[in-house]
Amino acid sequence: MSHTNVQCRLSHIQQSPELVKKLQDFSMAIVNSGHMEPGLGHLVDIRASQMNGCAVCLDMHVKEAKLHGERELRLYHVPTWRESPLFTAKERAALAWTEALTQIAPTGISDDLYAKVREHFNEKELSTLTFRVMGINAWNRVNVAFRPTPGAHDKTFGLDKAGLA
Repeated sequence: MSHTNVQCRLSHIQQSPELVKKLQDFSMAIVNSGHMEPGLGHLVDIRASQMNGCAVCLDMHVKEAKLHGERELRLYHVPTWRESPLFTAKERAALAWTEALTQIAPTGISDDLYAKVREHFNEKELSTLTFRVMGINAWNRVNVAFRPTPGAHDKTFGLDKAGLA
């Protein structure tokens, strides 16, 4: 998705602050649930954002991951996680689940994938993972629709400290 001189179409934050606040609260409830390691959450957010072409979310979540200690090489390998030796079996399961829920096949989610993911996640964790994927997909959709500028709020959120300008 390439845009020349991309400009924000409208500010969904200004136009729908109450809805943005609810989505932020939803996202924070998932993060604060204690049922997912932060690093795994970053991988999920990054992969869904890549798939959806969301520059704002990809920019933000790569910087957050780096600030939380993620190795840059692993960040570079997220699009090729199937071939990369840098991810654990649990991370692979989460990334497969993320992809399946982000781009739902006409046949839905297979029993085979569900069984493979359940090998690594208990019911509570899988439910939380599913809500995490839902949340990032919601953010991706609003940001892809309205094209806010990636990195525009880095200072506000402390993301400038990631050193990825």
